[in-house]
Amino acid sequence: MFFLDCFVLLFLSISISNFFLIRKPRNQEQQLLPSVGVLVPMRNEAENVAELVASLKAQRGLSRAHFYLLNDNSTDQTFQLLQASIGTDPRFTVINGSELAAGWLGKPFALQQLFTASEDEILITLDADVRLTPDAIASSVSLMLKSNLDFLSPYPKQFAASLSERLIQPLLQWSWFFTLPLRIAEGAPRTSMAVANGQFFIVKRSALIKINGFNAIKSEVIDDIALARELIGNKFRGGVADGSEVAHCRMYRNWRELRAGYGKSLWKAFPTPLTSIAVGIFLIATCIAPLCFGLMGNVWGWLGYFLVVLSRVITALR
Repeated sequence: MFFLDCFVLLFLSISISNFFLIRKPRNQEQQLLPSVGVLVPMRNEAENVAELVASLKAQRGLSRAHFYLLNDNSTDQTFQLLQASIGTDPRFTVINGSELAAGWLGKPFALQQLFTASEDEILITLDADVRLTPDAIASSVSLMLKSNLDFLSPYPKQFAASLSERLIQPLLQWSWFFTLPLRIAEGAPRTSMAVANGQFFIVKRSALIKINGFNAIKSEVIDDIALARELIGNKFRGGVADGSEVAHCRMYRNWRELRAGYGKSLWKAFPTPLTSIAVGIFLIATCIAPLCFGLMGNVWGWLGYFLVVLSRVITALR
């Protein structure tokens, strides 16, 4: 058990280093920026239209910004509400999406259409349920350029209200914060170290062109990680940032939505079956085993469990 505690302590040290070293866009970090295009795929997003458009209209610090919103064959009032909310603002372009092409999944196909419609040097993929502070885009793009990165994914603050959300949602962020030294991962050529969140993803247009746009991930369920892996595999540098001060999102609102969302993606979260087995063993060794040993009266078990909980607290504080 002592050696298991040492193993957990190693990963706790990664959490601590990430706590201090993770990049973080701040509202005052701005510079003269190239043209920025925001790509938003929307399918039956009527409930998000008003707040999304208001959030985009409020963006400042951008001399050349364009917002491309794709109505992906919605069956609700998404298109009508977009027209009403946008009005005559020339920065917005609304596109009616084509029927899904063979071999594609819905979101990558929508993003490819948006990519084709845009001409901007910096592109941002944004989910319709993400809310941004007025300086979110300018500060995040500035951070990416200042850091000499080709892509950056500012991880939004994840709101959780129901018990199921509070139990499950924080584990996603903890999983990479606890195991991956982020600054090392930014420049590492290994695709296995890719971390990203498609809710808010910034990438240079030149990098996307090099990988043939979203064609490279057209059948990927977890499109954000797949895109990051494709970029890293083509020698582009990037990673994840702490976007909690500039963006927030509530992905799911109840157990049914949460189960459906993770049910369709978890099986594709890891590149190989061997990786999945290794992750399972890791979770048992670092999270379950220490608690079991502790309940059996082993002091080292309680110490290991305390270290795991401490890593969760560190992640939550960040």
